This record gives sequence, C-alpha cells and structure tokens, in this order.
Amino acid sequence: MTPYTRNNQNHLAEEFQRFENYLLQESRIAILKVQSWQFAMKTPEVGQHYQQEATDMVKKSLLSFVPNSFVLSEEGYYYKQISN
Repeated sequence: MTPYTRNNQNHLAEEFQRFENYLLQESRIAILKVQSWQFAMKTPEVGQHYQQEATDMVKKSLLSFVPNSFVLSEEGYYYKQISN
C-alpha cells in the first residue's frame, strides 16, 4: 500500500509567483524613491525643505534597521514549521 502523498507543486509555484510579484513591486517603489531623492539632491531649484523630506523618506523606508525577530515573525517562523 502506498501512502497518500499530496502534490504541492501547483501551490508552491503560485506562492513563488505571488512573492516574486510582490518583490518586483517593492523594488520598483524603492527605485522610484531613490530616483526622487537623487533628483531633489541634484536640483538647486528644489527647496531645502523638500530635500530634507526626500532624504528622510529614503532613510526611513529603505535604510531603516529591522530586528531579526521582526523578519522571522513576518516570514511566519514562529507559526509554521520550516523545512530546508
């Protein structure tokens, strides 16, 4: 008697594609933020206030420290078994 084995290939492929699309969107947003910051820094007509806001935006959203426990929690480490 062969044990019942569930084929998760379709589910895994869909999950991979969903995460890939999410990563692509986040990467595009990050590029736009950096380009906006670069434009603000290179354009003297842009006010000092806007330059500071652009710098703060990049630092807070792209260069912020995230503790390991937060990353593990967001990835579901504490809620599901991870098999390598």
